Amino acid sequence: MNISYNEFHVSKTVRDECNFSQSLFSSCGNVILANLKAVRTFQTKLNELFDKKGQKEKRISAGSLNAMGLIDEVFHYVCMLFRRDKAPLAFTTLLADLDTYFGKEEIDKLLLQFMDEFPPVAVYQKKISAQEFLAKTAVDAGTGKKRDNREQVLEELILLHLANENPAFHPFQILFDDHKLQTNALYIKTWNQIKAYFKTQPVFGPKNNDLISMLKEPVVASPTSLKGQLDYIRTYWADLLGEWLRRLLEGIDTITEEEKAAWHPTNGGEVSMDAYSYENLSKEYERFSPDREWMPKVVLMAKTVLVWLYQLSKKYDREINRLDQIPDEELDLLHNEGFTGLWLIGLWERSYASKRIKQINGNPEAAASAYSLMDYDIAQNLGGWPALENLRWRCWQRGIRLASDMVPNHTGMDGKWVIEHPDYFITTKDCPFPQYSFTGEDLCQDERVSVYLEDHYYSKTDCAVCFKRVDNYTGDVTYIYHGNDGTGMPWNDTAQIDFLNAEAREAVIQKIMLVARNFPIIRFDAAMVLAKKHIRRLWYPEPGHGGDIATRSQHALTTDQFNSALPNEFWREVVDRCAKDMPDTLLLAEAFWMMEG
Repeated sequence: MNISYNEFHVSKTVRDECNFSQSLFSSCGNVILANLKAVRTFQTKLNELFDKKGQKEKRISAGSLNAMGLIDEVFHYVCMLFRRDKAPLAFTTLLADLDTYFGKEEIDKLLLQFMDEFPPVAVYQKKISAQEFLAKTAVDAGTGKKRDNREQVLEELILLHLANENPAFHPFQILFDDHKLQTNALYIKTWNQIKAYFKTQPVFGPKNNDLISMLKEPVVASPTSLKGQLDYIRTYWADLLGEWLRRLLEGIDTITEEEKAAWHPTNGGEVSMDAYSYENLSKEYERFSPDREWMPKVVLMAKTVLVWLYQLSKKYDREINRLDQIPDEELDLLHNEGFTGLWLIGLWERSYASKRIKQINGNPEAAASAYSLMDYDIAQNLGGWPALENLRWRCWQRGIRLASDMVPNHTGMDGKWVIEHPDYFITTKDCPFPQYSFTGEDLCQDERVSVYLEDHYYSKTDCAVCFKRVDNYTGDVTYIYHGNDGTGMPWNDTAQIDFLNAEAREAVIQKIMLVARNFPIIRFDAAMVLAKKHIRRLWYPEPGHGGDIATRSQHALTTDQFNSALPNEFWREVVDRCAKDMPDTLLLAEAFWMMEG
């Protein structure tokens, strides 16, 4: 026996024009099957259609399309609950009444006209004719009972009416415009009969309305806002929704992501901005490692290495390119001015991709970012490890300790781990957005792997959340997220490490220990993003609390799931292990967002 699925019906005309035959949304029993990848693909095709027609003002967002579809499927779910829990024969009796009032043949003509305008996917794909579909019976997975497909199509007809009456749905009306059906007088008459019929049926929902009035509640509460309607459903129908609530929260988060990502012109007017919440701070605790006698007394001088070496070359009128070429006079000067620490920015081997991206964008002399790294080896152009050892010894003779950056959050997009350990990173097999393209230059010099920056970065029309990695031996394609703190654009020359991966966390800690064995002072770049609450906020949000990084709400985790994957604070483990194994190392953290203490 077939299972009865409800679908979000899309106009056949639009499907034809967009060459789109997939199912966007369907519901079966207690599960919403919202195909967000298909939604994004369809959104792209539909916007291309609007562009082709010179109607760019009608372009739609995937988040709004997703929200509309979720509302439609929640309505289907409510109808199923009504049949299961309140009035099992309600739709059967309704259909029988309509057959009696208007004649079965006329009702079937109306249902077939509806299916011609808004065919089920199986009918559109020509797997079955509309007449055959209408004659079949299937099991309603929600109730476990047999259900005529005539009843299913009638339910779709009811929701089509509601969709056309919903002001928040109007931007998408091309998908479900019923103007042709409106020319059929029977379409109007049956709608009036349907509304009158449900007035005679048991009330339903928290406000004890008849079914049709209940389905209109979100629209009455928030006529023009899809997000407002989802919020209403979440607030007032939560007890009915059960597990569907999570899908609803993901829909809200997807809209939030798009609202945050949109670049709006500054046209004046009032701006609504909620204060950041620190309600979880009361759950945090302090447990600092003990300081050695010298640590509180450090006076640190910061030097960007490449800039400093250039300045020294000018000052001393000779080429000074390596660490071991730094004159003793400069170290004496630092000592005499009271500095006891020298923080060298840009020591490590940097990403080729980072440099190449800048060159492609018109800056031929640019160096790679000091925070987009290949690996933790002293850069060869600075003289490598021998040159560092030379400088370290000369500094130590003057009471100066060397300090280095460590970048725990990410690597360069062509870093050694991207090549050898892609599983260490936050990845996805499917491209997050169908409009992304990766046709530019291969930014990896290792023959084993190719990496590609998203094309729209070069034209400065977008800043994608990910880049493309291709295994040149197997042909495997993955998309790795760029580093991102959620405050602006992604760091486009980086690859984001997945700190829910225990193996990746341990690998980062081992790199920290490597740095600690060579530098008594370590400054951790962007350390605050690796606090548990920010790993959660950015990459694995709680359902209903996403929105900081586009598409990450699709990877939402419950509190128990998140804590199971990351039971302890990453920095707690780092501090404890350094205190045990490297007690003479001063750890400094870059921190803001009220985490400075």
